[in-house]
Amino acid sequence: MFCPTFQLLRQRPSMGDASETSGNRNEDIINTTDSLSKDIDYKIDDIPPWYVSLILSFQHYLMMLGGTVSYPYLISPHLCIPNDDPTRGYLISTTLFVSGIGTLLQTTLGTRLPIVQGSSMAFLVPLLTILQLPEWKCPERNSNISLTLDETAEIWMPRMREVQGAIIGASVFEMLIGMTGLIGFLLNWITPLAIVPTISLVTLPLFAEAAHSASRHWGIAALTIAFMILFSQCLRDVTIPYFKYSSRKGWTAGRFPLFKLFPILLTLILSWSLCGILTATNVFQEGSPARTDTLLSVLDNSPWFRVPYPGQFGLPTFTIAAVLGAIAGSFASVVESVGDYYACARLSGADSPPKHAINRGIFVEGFCCMIAGFFGTACGLTSFSENIGAIGITKVASRRVIQYGGLIMVLFGMLGKFGGVFVTIPQPILGGIFCIMFSMVTAIGLSTLHFIDLNSSRNLFVLGFSLFMGLCIPSWIQSNPGAIQTGSKIMDQTITILLRTNMLVGGFIGFFLDNIIPGTDEERGLLKWRKQTRSSSTSSKKSSYELPHIKKFLERHSFFRCLPISPSYEEGSIQTKFLPIKCLKRNKSTNSTEMC
Repeated sequence: MFCPTFQLLRQRPSMGDASETSGNRNEDIINTTDSLSKDIDYKIDDIPPWYVSLILSFQHYLMMLGGTVSYPYLISPHLCIPNDDPTRGYLISTTLFVSGIGTLLQTTLGTRLPIVQGSSMAFLVPLLTILQLPEWKCPERNSNISLTLDETAEIWMPRMREVQGAIIGASVFEMLIGMTGLIGFLLNWITPLAIVPTISLVTLPLFAEAAHSASRHWGIAALTIAFMILFSQCLRDVTIPYFKYSSRKGWTAGRFPLFKLFPILLTLILSWSLCGILTATNVFQEGSPARTDTLLSVLDNSPWFRVPYPGQFGLPTFTIAAVLGAIAGSFASVVESVGDYYACARLSGADSPPKHAINRGIFVEGFCCMIAGFFGTACGLTSFSENIGAIGITKVASRRVIQYGGLIMVLFGMLGKFGGVFVTIPQPILGGIFCIMFSMVTAIGLSTLHFIDLNSSRNLFVLGFSLFMGLCIPSWIQSNPGAIQTGSKIMDQTITILLRTNMLVGGFIGFFLDNIIPGTDEERGLLKWRKQTRSSSTSSKKSSYELPHIKKFLERHSFFRCLPISPSYEEGSIQTKFLPIKCLKRNKSTNSTEMC
């Protein structure tokens, strides 16, 4: 069997005596995830009762609903879809439907982490750039002439097909990154000082979005934040007594951690109900963002039942410029997702994801983007940081809960009226919740700093500069959209998109500086980092990332040891830990292991 091999590219420094002399000092952080896992009520592989899972998954549905609904409203005007066109409702239900499929695929066959897949804002900038080209600008509409739905469709459908082709082309690039193990190979150089800005800048720049939503009515937003703090922090250890009956024991008393498991749902119910009462009594004036009736038109225009299907808006069209532009967004999405994987694993109290899980996660994400392209969502899919933050609030990291959430998304993607009800949640409520959850993800990124020596001026420089420039450069690019002038529109567009991605800029600067500025392994945190990742690779919790039901089949066939997305690929890394691509076979005659 032919199997590709690679030359030794980098010899990692031997830990040797250094790890032995520092062993005693590092014993207290051999596995930092243990302390996090003690605080988790339902771990990744735990299966809560179905009714608990259903309610918990409903919380995740509500958290991803805001981002999912906002994306079609952002891109629809650029697709030339009128405000009163029912196509906007179709885009929302299609996005929910595809997001549910993507969530099920990611949690079952991808990383298997409890991650929700949803519309990626990383694709928004390149797609808007494409739609702003002269040939795709919306024609001037005469207010005195009303167009039929068919006539309107002739305007926006060609634009939708162009967007679909760009997303599908970019998804092939993302699938190749995962399938070839390129993203896993780059992890050989990823250090804590590269991970901290990458994860932190996933949500840190979103303060503007959270503040914008909350500022629509600071009173309601502040009350929502107060409810979240009360339920998730102050009352987290308060349990509610209840009685249950069984034929063997009869009636017995139990205690249920209501506030700890459902802080988001309780907050939404109370804040939303209050807004509803103040709307009915006209305390909130007409046009107030805190009113619950401002988006009732979405509910009216949503169909009762509609099943999305591939090609519902026609066959996609492909152009090189559009695909290259979307690839830049896809690359930014990959960087964001890798940061989300680490953040989700740490919040879940799980081991750091192995390379095969990260490779497979990116591959599945690319496949989900391809599905989204064929269905016509006008967006790609990526990991939702909002839902990762929800894990930190609820302390529920069960994979089964997220899979239930995926089923709810698929169902509500077909029941437009039911999903449309939750679109009426006032923006200030979502803004208050986002303030809490985004801060949780940012804090998780910063928590990786415990690996490094914070008394080192070298480390402080790398950390501060990468975080600052990760905010500074994208902000400057956004304020000066025509600043990049290379003579090639495609190159200008690609560079602009990359430099506008905060986590990409900050993560790359941290990665580059930490690898070129001299520093000891102990100073850089590599001794502690490797000790954790090595313990992770031999931990029993590694099974959380294994593919179900086919583990023995994969181990039985040596071909799968060559696939970077296969769990057996990682098992051969002990003998070839210095090679980026691992592929081994057993020589029975000499009882030795050699490269394929």
